[in-house]
Amino acid sequence: MIKEIDVKNLNEKILRKEDFILLDVRTDSEYFLSNIKGAIHIPMNKIPNKLDSIDRNKEIIVQCKSGKRSKKVCEFLLNNNYTNVKNLKGGILAWAIEVDPEIIVY
Repeated sequence: MIKEIDVKNLNEKILRKEDFILLDVRTDSEYFLSNIKGAIHIPMNKIPNKLDSIDRNKEIIVQCKSGKRSKKVCEFLLNNNYTNVKNLKGGILAWAIEVDPEIIVY
């Protein structure tokens, strides 16, 4: 089962300056339209070739638009020996509704 984190808890982690990776797996155009500050952007289809650049020792929170693609990336990471992986519940849509209403919703 994939662990999840909601946007309010993610925002608290960001405000506390916790050491984790926020991995945005949306397409380039989606990312450039709106993103959460501090996120690392690796489009979903490039993850398999970029595994070496993702630190296995850190907590990884995976984010997309709604949480569906990021859940698949979480499964992929878990299947490739990453252990501390969470899906951002509701993705950037939930972030826009609950945390930052100024973010562009598409």
